[in-house]
Amino acid sequence: MSETTAPPNALPDKGLAARFFGILFAPKETFQAVVAKPRWLTIALVVIVLTGGAQLWFGSTTVGRQATLDETVRKTEAFGFTVSDQMYEGFRKGIMEPEPWRMGLSAGMMVVIPPIIWAVIAGVFYLVFAAIGGQSTYKQVYAVVVHSTVVTVVGTLLITPVNYFRESISSATNLGVFVPFLPEGSFIARLLGMVDLFWVWWLMVMAIGLAVCYRKKTRAVAVALFLVYGVIAIGFAAIMALRSSS
Repeated sequence: MSETTAPPNALPDKGLAARFFGILFAPKETFQAVVAKPRWLTIALVVIVLTGGAQLWFGSTTVGRQATLDETVRKTEAFGFTVSDQMYEGFRKGIMEPEPWRMGLSAGMMVVIPPIIWAVIAGVFYLVFAAIGGQSTYKQVYAVVVHSTVVTVVGTLLITPVNYFRESISSATNLGVFVPFLPEGSFIARLLGMVDLFWVWWLMVMAIGLAVCYRKKTRAVAVALFLVYGVIAIGFAAIMALRSSS
């Protein structure tokens, strides 16, 4: 069953600040305005600048570089590879003593990669909803996806200083941090580690935006998104647990 929304011409236009904070505190009303006038460039710039700025600052500190090195080694070993002394030295030199062009490349990727990811996500949603008879424009879906990432900005700004004092780049907001007694490579530990509170928030906000965009029940869209998220999390946790045990 569809939800009714106010006609586009009855919705007041929202400025940048109103849309940014509206996504956090009044997402449905804000998405109604976004869908009526699907502008996304300014909010995309804000997301990229704030997120990229926090990440570049963390990566420029000695603490951040050491944390990145430790996490790189840990993930390499988690995939079943043995980190030799030569490999470790290569990691160390590339991360702890980066050349200027690497920093420039990282900054460039932080600008280029997010819009591409948003475009892919929006394309998937557009095709899926079109297949079930949904009527909306790709521009509207893309604007919804971009605006939903405001949640990730909040997550980055909150978690980055926490990670600095933790001296780690691993997530501090996943359920795995509440069960440190579980074996690190176990299926349950990895599954709980996949459930991040900001990811859950982002998916809920995304569900609200898509429901507004396609005039659907928010609950139905949210259930579908969380089911997909759950399947991916279970599959990834199972694969990684098997790799760790082999």
